[in-house]
Amino acid sequence: MTRWTHWQRHLAALGLLSAAILAIFWRDAVDMAGIWWHSSTFTHCLLMLPMIGWLVSQRVPLLRPLTPCFWWPALIWMAGAGVVWLVGEAAGVGLFRQLGLVLMLQGAVAATLGDKLVRGLLFPLGYAFLLVPFGEELVPLLQTFTAHISVILLHLSGIAAQMQGVFITTDAGFFEVAEECSGVNFLVAMLAYSVFAAHLCFTSWTRRIVFVVAALATTILANALRAYGTMVAAEIWGIEAAGGIDHIFYGWIFFGLVILIVMLVARRWFDRAANDVAVDVRGLDGASRFAGTARAVLPAALAVPIAFAGWGILVGGRSAPLPETMAVEPPPGWRDARAGGTAWAPRFDGADQRLLRQFADDKGRVVTVAIGGYERQAEGREIVAFGQGAVDLDSKWAWSGSLPAIDGAKTERLLHPGPVLRDAATWYVVGGTVTGDPRAAKLAGLKARLLGGDPRAMSLIVSSEERQGGANAITDFVSASGGVHAMADRALKTR
Repeated sequence: MTRWTHWQRHLAALGLLSAAILAIFWRDAVDMAGIWWHSSTFTHCLLMLPMIGWLVSQRVPLLRPLTPCFWWPALIWMAGAGVVWLVGEAAGVGLFRQLGLVLMLQGAVAATLGDKLVRGLLFPLGYAFLLVPFGEELVPLLQTFTAHISVILLHLSGIAAQMQGVFITTDAGFFEVAEECSGVNFLVAMLAYSVFAAHLCFTSWTRRIVFVVAALATTILANALRAYGTMVAAEIWGIEAAGGIDHIFYGWIFFGLVILIVMLVARRWFDRAANDVAVDVRGLDGASRFAGTARAVLPAALAVPIAFAGWGILVGGRSAPLPETMAVEPPPGWRDARAGGTAWAPRFDGADQRLLRQFADDKGRVVTVAIGGYERQAEGREIVAFGQGAVDLDSKWAWSGSLPAIDGAKTERLLHPGPVLRDAATWYVVGGTVTGDPRAAKLAGLKARLLGGDPRAMSLIVSSEERQGGANAITDFVSASGGVHAMADRALKTR
């Protein structure tokens, strides 16, 4: 068998195994591609695919003399990828499912080409991790940081400004550092670009790390300067003109200018020659340890994703009925009240039961209790997910900032144009666990689904407008109800 025929055999095996993995986990592949296509934060991933192809093409002439093999240890790699995927499937975390898919495809490369080729392709394979959409969890932090820096710069410029969470008021108008203004799309794209540039321009790992960190820091600060510049422009030309300038400047010029500045500053420290080889293949020749035959390795490599996909179907199908009515009764000192104030309702996509009731006390304070109950959690019906909970992204309410926890709840302040402020405390009830920590809720859901616990889940939100009592009213209502655990037990009728 000639070397080229040998390569054809292994490349065909890689193509077939990769196609099988994509077919088994087609939903996650489609979801990930859909995010790339529809989300402005991740459209750069569409460019990363040909970039990865180019990185591989640079290595082909150097790797062609090597001998591929079918490699047994790759099955451990693929099994680890299956565990990551299963955790994401059980916990309802798309990030983990998509990460598991990428890891599985990397394992397919190792299984069909062997460890020597994996070492030669290490950077393109590692760079593929950035295809996994992540970073949305940084939005609140970046919003708050951008708002703080903007207000500091406004004050230094002699412009009066007041900040309420992520909302800033100046003489020119009322500004919101919205999610799209947080700069997370810019930051994620810069991470992908800076890692690529660091690999091509530097050989020193210290310089690579410093370059990436400096590029990300520059991006965050530049976004704050952009927000500040928009508000200054509003002071000079008016808020409508400033909004138009910001859209054009940020969308077409700003990102390119920051990249240009970063590259010009870093250029003097480039230490990789333009004609340097893409990868050093010395020491990669010779036979691989733990090599196997196609007849043995390929069926085992195909069995791994099939086994985890089957396990995922088993753990995802369990459910348990909710009570016919999820009760919330007025505690001592409180009574039922009519809807009042500015209309508010949380978002519970896919919930099997929903409840929204208002209560008032003799002091005139009003709270709203909202419950979303689920017989089981699955894709599109999760208590912890982007856009779920106290802030419905399709409403006029927006997240303004975090507040001190009330009885362990995730407590936050919302703002409605007016402005109208509303405080909201959120608890998650999963597998008998009551928590205000979204991560703990995900972990409890994972434990319940993998180990056979109670698959039901409930989101409990108690909220109140600031002018109707706010956080103090929420605290007193929950206390009068016997605490959040007692409220959850009554709603689920567990006692």
